[in-house]
Amino acid sequence: QVQLVESGGGLVQAGESLRLSCAASGSIFRVNVMGWYRQTPGKQRELVASITSGGSTNYADSVKGRFTISRDNAKNTVYLQMNRLKPEDTAVYFCNIRYVGVINVDYWGQGTQVTVSS
Repeated sequence: QVQLVESGGGLVQAGESLRLSCAASGSIFRVNVMGWYRQTPGKQRELVASITSGGSTNYADSVKGRFTISRDNAKNTVYLQMNRLKPEDTAVYFCNIRYVGVINVDYWGQGTQVTVSS
């Protein structure tokens, strides 16, 4: 089992920044993909950004150039630096760790609220 604990959400004004952190514990395999997803009421959860254990990154078009994902493999922690936040970034942000295989195995954090006021 894997446990993911997120922190860093909150209420900010448009244009400001936030940094989310997610620490993983438990049975952590060295090769994995960690990522951040977000969800608003009535909508599907969507990928914001992901990073492999080798450091390759992937971003949603809507956050490219504003958000940066990074990770510390020694601490099993993933970060999401969010700059120039917009009201449309308001959502619950979920941390994810995925073990890629014949069948992908996903673990999720409990979510942290990010609210951006205009």
